[in-house]
Amino acid sequence: RSYSSPETEGQLLNSFVQYFGDSLERKIKRMPLIEETVLLGDSLLTLPVVIIGNGPSGICLSYLLSGYRPYLSPEAIHPNPILHTKLEEARHLSIVDQDLEYLSEGLEGRSSNPVAVLFDTLLHPDADFGYDYPSVLHWKLEQHNYIPHIVLGKGPPGGAWHSMEGSMLTISFGDWMELPGLTFKDWAASKRRNIKSDRVMPEEIACYYKHYVKVMGLQKNFRDNVYITSVSRLCRGKDDEDRNELNEDISTEHLEMEDGQKSLIKRNWEVRGYQRATDGSHVPFCLFAENVALATGTFDSPGRLQVEGEDFPFVLHSMSDFGAAISKGKLRGKADPVLIVGAGLTAADAVLCAYNNNIPVIHVFRRRVTDTSLIFKQLPKKLYPEYHKVYHMMCTQSHTVDSNLHSAYTSFPEHNVLSFKPEMKCVLQSASGLKKILKFSVALVLIGSHPNLFFLKDQGHSIGHHSNQPITCKGNPIEIDPYTYECTKEANLFALGPLVGDNFVRFLKGGALGIARCLAIRQKKKHELIESGDGGGDGVP
Repeated sequence: RSYSSPETEGQLLNSFVQYFGDSLERKIKRMPLIEETVLLGDSLLTLPVVIIGNGPSGICLSYLLSGYRPYLSPEAIHPNPILHTKLEEARHLSIVDQDLEYLSEGLEGRSSNPVAVLFDTLLHPDADFGYDYPSVLHWKLEQHNYIPHIVLGKGPPGGAWHSMEGSMLTISFGDWMELPGLTFKDWAASKRRNIKSDRVMPEEIACYYKHYVKVMGLQKNFRDNVYITSVSRLCRGKDDEDRNELNEDISTEHLEMEDGQKSLIKRNWEVRGYQRATDGSHVPFCLFAENVALATGTFDSPGRLQVEGEDFPFVLHSMSDFGAAISKGKLRGKADPVLIVGAGLTAADAVLCAYNNNIPVIHVFRRRVTDTSLIFKQLPKKLYPEYHKVYHMMCTQSHTVDSNLHSAYTSFPEHNVLSFKPEMKCVLQSASGLKKILKFSVALVLIGSHPNLFFLKDQGHSIGHHSNQPITCKGNPIEIDPYTYECTKEANLFALGPLVGDNFVRFLKGGALGIARCLAIRQKKKHELIESGDGGGDGVP
């Protein structure tokens, strides 16, 4: 198919090709959207970067790859004198062009990734100490730093924020949820929205992210209603590489076949999937990418107890399903309580939701109420009174205090669910081994969620800190280089956000900074090599 032929312009990438047609004219021989039956040997458009996921992680990375660069503001003085001295040393350079390891050294924060802590302290200096200092950065759009990329998401920009329960406040301040270059307060004021507190509803954040993509001019890089089915590495012979030097990857890996006779190069990624059209049909596509960035978050697969009866229709695994049941009146007038399993903030949201709708609650969780790792222990009471209300009930309205169930709420600390029975009963077991059977109207299992990386080989188990185990935000995040966010076990594959342990929007922005710097350096080296090979410029030999 000729990419300029009107009838071949697919619904996913036609406008993308048109936009980049001038800058990539020499590279394009066919559209990057192909039928599943097209031979992979055909020469297709190879993009420098494909970003999978259009939540705040993917949006922020797109912002930096689009050429936006952060500089130290002329009047800014960072409250950390050591960091400020380092920033002054290279004031003329953008942060992307500086040594991130040097700048990050000695900084401490609520992320295990040093660049995440660095970027956060530049955007929100001393935020963890309760200060509301302005950012020390100002942003410039530098078109020459643009790196062509595409962002693929299942829904509108904002990712999972569009599907979160809308009645609960965010755990973070609105200011901490914002992305570079557009403060949340300025956006709220422009929309004439009255933000009554520092914490806001997910619906507000979702609208902000969607508007951000538009106002920053990023929408040309975003494609919605896209579902990825596979991301795999291509291996080609060295003879094939000579035909497509412009797509040569600087950091290729040379592999030997078993017979040792022919050398293969492990190089570009093949990204396959489909876009859901307005009529519900699926339009398949195939893209080739030099680099792939995983920004899918962790909301794909709700955590499961893996116990008997968990698949019964009265056992739910999301707040949205619970909210729908309440709004439809399915729980109105029920004599039996709702069974809520979990001790995190989502479980607490469910308790509050039931409590506010006069639905009695049985609250089951494995930990002791005195466990210091409980999230409630980390939240100031003045800022999060509703969560401390739940925690107070967890401590004082336990079945151990009173053998009978309380009318509105009863907690079962240090209990595990053994099974669900078809007659809407649950078998619990205490830490001492004592079993108890309880009757309920509906069960809600809220024990976290996990990313679904089914499109990767072995579902991505090989790229975690613990090989051959599922990727989880806390227990087994993707193992990355701390300064480039490149997977240590897979070259040219990057990951950021919850996939690498950064659940808070405050810290996922650091991943975008690390990846943007890494790709900018490689892009520069590639151009120097090409110029050197062509005999032009003063490229590196």
